[in-house]
Amino acid sequence: MTTARDLLARKKSAAVITVAPDATVKDAARLMHEHRIGALVVAEGSTIRGIFTERDVLWRVVSEGRDAAATAVRDVMTSDVIVVRPEREIDDIEGILMQHRIRHLPVAGEEGLLGMLSIGDLNAFRADADHQAVEYLTEYIYGKS
Repeated sequence: MTTARDLLARKKSAAVITVAPDATVKDAARLMHEHRIGALVVAEGSTIRGIFTERDVLWRVVSEGRDAAATAVRDVMTSDVIVVRPEREIDDIEGILMQHRIRHLPVAGEEGLLGMLSIGDLNAFRADADHQAVEYLTEYIYGKS
């Protein structure tokens, strides 16, 4: 069965972009824009303190009229972050994302923070698997060309 580690290996970049809890929302948003990502792991050293997502920007900053340049990430991040181990199977990961209505999931093991999985990563994996199945069935039905 495919695991979180397998999905991370398929990504173009497994680098995890982190931000310090005392960084400003403006700096965090700039970092997200720069790297074209929707979430940052909030960390102090090797300790995960939370996750900061596009939803946090919208719901806790913009909609509340906060000043992004004066608001610290720690004040608006999601501190109850769910982290999965690299051995976790993708069916379980998909269930976690759906059950908790989240889009990003950090992956951490004995080696520390290994990467971040998104619902897009799972969708791409599923689409690729479906494409391969269709090709196989087409070859089976019509013969190899």
